[in-house]
Amino acid sequence: MGTVLLSSLHAYYTSRREASRNYKGVPVLAVNYKAYPSAFGETGLAIALTAEKLAEEYNGIVRFILAVPATEITRISESTDKVVVYAQHADPIEPGAYTGYLPLEALKEAGAKGTLLNHSEHRIRLSDIDVLVRRATQLGLETLVCADTPTAAAAVAILSPTIIAIEPPELIGTGVSVSKAKPEVVTSTIQLVRMVNPDVPILAGAGITTGEDAAAALKLGANGVLVASAVMKAQDPEAKLLELAEALAKAAEKS
Repeated sequence: MGTVLLSSLHAYYTSRREASRNYKGVPVLAVNYKAYPSAFGETGLAIALTAEKLAEEYNGIVRFILAVPATEITRISESTDKVVVYAQHADPIEPGAYTGYLPLEALKEAGAKGTLLNHSEHRIRLSDIDVLVRRATQLGLETLVCADTPTAAAAVAILSPTIIAIEPPELIGTGVSVSKAKPEVVTSTIQLVRMVNPDVPILAGAGITTGEDAAAALKLGANGVLVASAVMKAQDPEAKLLELAEALAKAAEKS
């Protein structure tokens, strides 16, 4: 019995580490659609198709993640192949009598390959993050967990999510990037997280607006960026996605 349990635990934690390693070595461009008007319907799909085209062009050079509203998961996942489609939130429940909640099973059935968790606009408890990361791993889903401080990121890292994003909430949506305004937050996060989890990729978020911001994040040691308004509120989302992807690719080449 003990041997079976140890074998199961080994397989479980190995699968967590392998999911994270899929994102190491290749910069990540994660786009959070939020609930902007551009996130829904044909406009949201058009942004996804642009990301899909760029994902094909930058295959093996930049990885694309799109965290889309729950209502758009099926439409976008069925229309794309190269981008990884995430939900924006999940609830720590199993399917049952929970009106209005989003169990992981429902997100997977809709076509999501993972989910964003604990964004500053939708915080959840660390204990719930633990439950969700464990259940997501069992279901074959990825998790991108946000943290607002380096110490919070280190606490999350112990849970072995697929990816961590550091996002100081005071910079979110400001156009003032964490990689330039508070580079010490990024470097401290990397240092603390690596002490407890050397495998999990770390994204820089909050205020990332330009290709220069994205490149600066990689130079600080981040594995990519998490953006939202930079793309979703852009007059030309296609041009903005291209700018960010090009910057990440060039910065990765130099590092």
